[in-house]
Amino acid sequence: MTQVVAITGASAGVGRAAAVEFARRGAKIGLLARGEAGLEAAARDVEAAGGSAFVLPTDVADAGQVEAAADRIERELGPIDVWVNAAMTAILAELRHTEPEEFRRVIEVTFLGSVHGTMAALTRMQSRDRGKIVQVGSALARRGIPLQASYCGAKHGIQGFVESVRTELLHQRSNVKITLVQLPGLNTTQFGWVRTRGLSKHPQPVAPIYQPEVAARAIAWAADHNRRELWVGLPTYFTILGNWFAPGLQDRFLAKANYDGQQSERELDPDRRDYLFEPVDDREDRGAHGIFDEHAKPRSRALWATTHRRAIGTAALCGAAASVSLLRRRS
Repeated sequence: MTQVVAITGASAGVGRAAAVEFARRGAKIGLLARGEAGLEAAARDVEAAGGSAFVLPTDVADAGQVEAAADRIERELGPIDVWVNAAMTAILAELRHTEPEEFRRVIEVTFLGSVHGTMAALTRMQSRDRGKIVQVGSALARRGIPLQASYCGAKHGIQGFVESVRTELLHQRSNVKITLVQLPGLNTTQFGWVRTRGLSKHPQPVAPIYQPEVAARAIAWAADHNRRELWVGLPTYFTILGNWFAPGLQDRFLAKANYDGQQSERELDPDRRDYLFEPVDDREDRGAHGIFDEHAKPRSRALWATTHRRAIGTAALCGAAASVSLLRRRS
């Protein structure tokens, strides 16, 4: 059965990679983002990968635009089976160097954009009693780091929001499901686009860095499986579990290491455009990848393990049974 998928933030980064991953499965995809050049290029990528695309220039901070986009997708492509909230924006700066309107914009896009997408999806899915919402999260939804108070605050908000929505769906005995995919540092375009203040070097993801296709495979897998949360990459496990067991130690480590850890050796271009209030890919496509290809991992063994844990468990049980049988024969 051909899936109809709506993806926000689809013109670049994780959303762009996810669109291609769903296209490989033959999906019909509604592509939502602000940057029209990026959207058109994403549509070409989707068609080349075997899917069909419908471009919808949308600012997810505007609930009316998101609702209108959902209506158009269902008219053009059919009932939405999967909704992916991947749109985000950020500012990389200490809070003391962040303006209130900048902080508000990050919350409006990253947090409220996900709220608006979920509302539009549920309006349609609940009446049919089927569908899947995949919410793109982050290890930073569970652990704040310096220079990213606005983004971490938005992702923490998403964590609580998703948990509340999930309990409501359970109370309603709804067959609509929601999965939160927690991601590590990724080689996406956002580090070339993010607004900065007080930094002299070009921003980079916290290492180790993964390619956006790793996130895309996790999102597509989550769309077909009823997992509460999916943690991607060992750094995500270390970050979340470390914050459970030693939050004070993490505070001190991050205060010492993560200023430099979020800056590369490249000089920062003072005249570069940023995407906080206006799209950067409005006139020129920038693709899904950032500038850290040579450092980024193309796959995650931890993701493979968590998406194959039943097979791993079965193999472990078979191995244990074989060991017990061998020991009995020897005795």
